[in-house]
Amino acid sequence: MEKKWQFPHKRWNPLQRSWVLVSPHRTQRPWQGEVGQKSALNGAAFDPECYLCPGNKRAGGEVNPSYESVFSFVNDYSALLPEAASGVQAPDSPLLVAEAVRGLCKVLCFHPDHSLTVARMTREEIRPVVDAWAQEYQELGGLDWIKHVQIFENRGAMMGASNPHPHCQIWSTDFVPDEVQRETEAQKEHLDRTGHCLLCDYVAAERVTGERIVFENEHFVALVPWWAVWPFEVLLVSRRHLGAMPEMSSAERDGLADALKRTTTRFDNLFETPFPYTMGFHQTPTDGAGHPEWHFHAHYYPPLLRSATVRKFMVGFEMLGMPQRDITAEIAAERLRGCSESHFWPRG
Repeated sequence: MEKKWQFPHKRWNPLQRSWVLVSPHRTQRPWQGEVGQKSALNGAAFDPECYLCPGNKRAGGEVNPSYESVFSFVNDYSALLPEAASGVQAPDSPLLVAEAVRGLCKVLCFHPDHSLTVARMTREEIRPVVDAWAQEYQELGGLDWIKHVQIFENRGAMMGASNPHPHCQIWSTDFVPDEVQRETEAQKEHLDRTGHCLLCDYVAAERVTGERIVFENEHFVALVPWWAVWPFEVLLVSRRHLGAMPEMSSAERDGLADALKRTTTRFDNLFETPFPYTMGFHQTPTDGAGHPEWHFHAHYYPPLLRSATVRKFMVGFEMLGMPQRDITAEIAAERLRGCSESHFWPRG
């Protein structure tokens, strides 16, 4: 397997309909670039200065309730606002276009314990988070002006997280964002052309050899996608064709909690550090149109490359030409498969 792809080549991403350059021979190059600090383990269950801990005052002045499980609120510094700006005018040129947008941004705390991460929470603690996500998607997506609900987690300072408390963000918008629109078009084109779901077909193809699959449970498959850009990128896909969390059975929600736990634990164990990543769910747009093409999935984009302190940068050719990676998806999957699912830093 290792020799099979040890030459420069490019791989097709059918979800984005774009290419990624793969250069496996570059893994041997010397590194004299930035070496960051290994992320410190957070041991404080409560931080009096944390604006997400129970009972503390947030930056906007509101006081959090003494919550014992999940807790959501409207973001005190929302990127979007429910009221549209009036009189938006761009300069008088067809090349300079602007439109007013609306949105509602929320924060969802996973747990009152400040020291935890998804990897160190139990499956029983993660399940209420899954239920809360499903409820938020349904409630926000049920607003007649919301066309998309994006649930995402930025984990770690390396990924821009401003607070280590276990939480995520939910941005609901009156438009369908570009990444989701491209996936919508790609999945629809595949369905129209073949009569099949794109991701159903893709998972079936991956299961033939299993060389990029990290693990499976009864309801989800976790794999390093053929087209992965980030070194240890993971795609989490539901085994049943469904579009969004509210469609999941209770068993499938348990399966999602299990998959989230197992994925993040393997990440942490890879370099024995709280693994940074951006993770987000892609679900059916809530634009009122029928979307039989849509298949629920989650993307994990972690930046670490060689160790807990060396990360991949998207610069140079990646910014000016096309994405590029060094280690192959097959090697990344093999390394993640080899990681334990017992966290290196157990609770207690």
